[in-house]
Amino acid sequence: MSVKQISKKDVIFQTGVPDGKIYIKEETGKYQRNRRYLNVFLMLLFIAIPFIQYNGQQAILFDVAQQTLRFFSIKLFPQDLIIFSLIFILAAFALFFVTVRYGRVWCGFTCPQTVWMLMFNWIERRIEGTANQSKALDKASLSVEKIAKKGVKHLIWAAVALLTALTFMSYFTPVKELYSGFFTLSSSGLIYGWVLVLAACTYGNAGWLREKMCQHMCPYARFQSAMFDSGTKLVTYDATRGEDRGPRKRGSAPSELGDCVDCKLCVQVCPAGIDIRNGLQYECINCGLCVDACNKVMDNFGYERELIGFRSEKESARNGGGQWLYGVVSALIITGIIVWMLTWQSFEVGVIRDRQALYRINNQGLVENAYTVTLLNKSSYVKNFDVTASGLEGAQLSDTGPFAIGPGEKRSVVLTLTTEEEPEATISHFDFVIESRESEETVVHETMFYSG
Repeated sequence: MSVKQISKKDVIFQTGVPDGKIYIKEETGKYQRNRRYLNVFLMLLFIAIPFIQYNGQQAILFDVAQQTLRFFSIKLFPQDLIIFSLIFILAAFALFFVTVRYGRVWCGFTCPQTVWMLMFNWIERRIEGTANQSKALDKASLSVEKIAKKGVKHLIWAAVALLTALTFMSYFTPVKELYSGFFTLSSSGLIYGWVLVLAACTYGNAGWLREKMCQHMCPYARFQSAMFDSGTKLVTYDATRGEDRGPRKRGSAPSELGDCVDCKLCVQVCPAGIDIRNGLQYECINCGLCVDACNKVMDNFGYERELIGFRSEKESARNGGGQWLYGVVSALIITGIIVWMLTWQSFEVGVIRDRQALYRINNQGLVENAYTVTLLNKSSYVKNFDVTASGLEGAQLSDTGPFAIGPGEKRSVVLTLTTEEEPEATISHFDFVIESRESEETVVHETMFYSG
């Protein structure tokens, strides 16, 4: 079967980066240093959080089996998860706000894909050498040295991926049970399955897909340009100052050439493999590596820095209405979160009347109604509840407590309410008042009493 070649005139779209492996040259400088400090802090935080203990339990745990989130002394149930919606919406609008001002700095400095990709590249550089040495090793014929270096690299990659997967799973499974069970081969098949899938995804994304994930799979790369305006700071090349580009000796300043010495270091250090000198490209993640590389070259030649730098189209321009809109929405969401926190209670109450009989006449000839009161303790300690009836004259409850409910426990108690004198109305409204002795919180639940 013959292969038909497509002519250039028939190509509708072609990416500006190579399809093969990009060999990222290591770089040092202000932006790389700041990113590494930030990434180390975030990585340590990611690993350490599951190990934090509170009252003998894991302080932060998403319990999938019980459908709860433990956060220190608070336990959140599905009905409380509106707070997650508010937090995620706030995070989205905060990201939009930052994007309007500074472009894709999230992608370049804090996105997990970028963090793990550059970590895997750092491991590769330590084992295989520089970018050129790594490229030469890939092209070299099979040898003991090549097998050894490749084997060690992929073994370390796999170990990092496994540690990442275990750390992620420790947010959903108690950390002590997870690690002890996993390494003693006593965990369930579900745990092993999830850990291996997450490890494979980490290994594939950070070690093999790398920039392809940002270019072709991440939706943020596609719509982020819609948020840019003339005041957005992006990594850009000053073509007016840099062109015409060309090589020259140090100390020389050819009048026919600009400041760009055409060393191509900005391309060699770019994780996406693009040439920033070709203008704004959606593949650019604003990581600043090309800025650090170019500034070093400018220093060596005695030229002014920031030939490539973070700048806006109009330095004096103010961001438009989108920024204010994101700010207003973020303020409203923060207000909603504060209101939720102020009104949230550490227990919930449900009251259901007996549906089999509207009312009964007991042995003493008193009118009696039955109710099922459900108490849910959302705290991390035992709570004692007192139950009283208010708003119905002469009403007496069969039991007023205290009812001891364990942490995270849900308990239903059947209570009967009687009145010494028959109410004038056949339907009377009254309140169940439930109070926690420990937190002194009170919940009032309105219901009805039938007498005829």
